[in-house]
Amino acid sequence: MLIYPKNSPTINIPRNRSGLLDMWNAFMLKGARFSPNDIPLCPTTATTPPSRLISYDEAKSIHRKEMQNSNVDYHVDVFIHFYIDDQKFDGKRSSIWLYPKNALEVICHFAGMIAPDFSTYADFPEPLKLWNFYRMCTFGYWVGTLGIPVISNVRWGTEETRRYCFDGNPQKSMLAIGTVASGIRLVKNRLLFETGLFYMVDLLEPHTIIVYGSANYPCFDILRKRGIHIVSFPSKTSEAFARKKQYE
Repeated sequence: MLIYPKNSPTINIPRNRSGLLDMWNAFMLKGARFSPNDIPLCPTTATTPPSRLISYDEAKSIHRKEMQNSNVDYHVDVFIHFYIDDQKFDGKRSSIWLYPKNALEVICHFAGMIAPDFSTYADFPEPLKLWNFYRMCTFGYWVGTLGIPVISNVRWGTEETRRYCFDGNPQKSMLAIGTVASGIRLVKNRLLFETGLFYMVDLLEPHTIIVYGSANYPCFDILRKRGIHIVSFPSKTSEAFARKKQYE
């Protein structure tokens, strides 16, 4: 069970002075609660599963077109996801972390978002993996405080990441995961994915899991039998293959 101390540490931001920059986005953490590993809790503020998902780069493309048409009050009833290459949302010019207010200008026009999926590859140094978990939860928490529906994103890696990788996710809630780059398609990697999935379910007890990518694996059938609502959305690649097959 995850325990968030009532007297969670607070971040004291120095008073404004000439040349002062908030380089670590401390402004995002106002009112946040922290785990013993100093990961902020990112609650799911969305109350129902999304009807459709689009990627952040697709959302940016829509935003550009609407702005070109001077349609500043447009709204699209879909959720944004970040199950895409990091360079598309964390590059030098595209970074939602370096330019969060630019990202917010896009996100606020959509129905909600799944918290960002910063990569935590097994061969990453441990501090980098921890930093990306921290950023994922921090950004998701901040957007949720602004009244935009957010679904907490769950990510796990090899066994040592269990020490902190679920710290930012709420219990007995709706959560989101991605299977596209999880390695689940390869039988040799499936056990690692399934072990992490079952560990997460036992720890967090979600009532709903949003899956970006295929959920047609026995592990999800087991969760369905346990009464967990599994809502899956095909990846963009899967949709392209399906269209191709349709015309063959």
